[in-house]
Amino acid sequence: MSNLTDGMQGDARQGGAPTFVLVHGAGSNSYGWSPVLHELGMRGHRAVAVDLPGHGAGAYFPLSYQTPQDPERLRTDPSPISGVTLADFAAHVVGVVRAVHRNGPVILVGQSLGGVTVNAVANQVPELVSHLVYASAFCPTRHASVAELMATPEAATSALFRLTAVRTPPELGVNRVNWRSGDPAFFAAAKEALGSDLPDAEVRALLNTLEPDESAAIGAADARGLPQAWGRVPRTFLRFTEDRSIPPALQDLMIREADETAPRNRFRVRSLAAPHIGPRDAAAWGDELELVARMCR
Repeated sequence: MSNLTDGMQGDARQGGAPTFVLVHGAGSNSYGWSPVLHELGMRGHRAVAVDLPGHGAGAYFPLSYQTPQDPERLRTDPSPISGVTLADFAAHVVGVVRAVHRNGPVILVGQSLGGVTVNAVANQVPELVSHLVYASAFCPTRHASVAELMATPEAATSALFRLTAVRTPPELGVNRVNWRSGDPAFFAAAKEALGSDLPDAEVRALLNTLEPDESAAIGAADARGLPQAWGRVPRTFLRFTEDRSIPPALQDLMIREADETAPRNRFRVRSLAAPHIGPRDAAAWGDELELVARMCR
C-alpha cells in the first residue's frame, strides 16, 4: 500500500462518532435490521442498513410465489437476481462506506451470508473501515467460499440441510426458498434453522419478511479475506452459541482459520446465547456494538 493509502487508513481509525453499516444475509433485506437500528438510534449512534442488489425494494417475487401458489411454475420461473454477483454486492456496499466515511469511522457489520460481502469490501477499501463485525457470519479465508465451508465436517449438523429449497434447474442460477409454504414440516425446519426458541407467531412474522430468491453465485464465489487488506482491519466475531444454521463448530473453524491467515490481527470473540437470527433482545445487540464503537473513537 502507498503512504497515501496508509495515511487514509490512519484517518479512518481516528476519533469521532462512528457509523455502523449493517449488511443482511441471504433472502433478507434491510428491514431485518430494524430492531437493531432502533436500539442504536436510541443510544445516539448513527447506523444505516443496506439493501444489497436484488433485495429490499429491488427484490423479485415471482407471481407463482403469490397466493394461490403455482408450485410447478415456481420451480422454473426465472429471476433477475440470477445475474447478481458478489462483486455487485461489494460495489454497492463500498459506495455506502465511502459516503458515510465522510462523517467519521465506519464499523461494517455482516450477518450470516452478509459476511462474504464484508470480506469483499474489506479487501477493496480496508483504509475506510475501522472495524469489522461478523454476527455469526460466514468469513472464508482458508476455505474459499461458503460452499466449501458448508462441505466441512464442522457444518454437517447445520439445519440448513434440512430446510427444503425449491428444486430449480441449475441454469436458473438462483437458490429459491418458499417461505410461504403451508407444509408443517417446512415450518418446523425453518424454525429450527432461524430461531428455535422463538414462539411460532414470531417465526411466521419473520418468514413474511424474507425474500424467496438469492443468487446462486454468492455462495460459490471466492470470498476469502486477503491478509494484506482484510487482514489489516480489526475485527470482532459475535459467536451465537445456539445457532443451528452456522453451528458453533463451524463458527470456531472460521475464527481459527482467519486468525491463522492474519495472526497479527486476531478476532476479538464474543459468545452470545442466541440462535441464527441473533439475540431476541435488541439491547444485547446494542451492548455488543456499543463496545465496538468505543474501540473506534
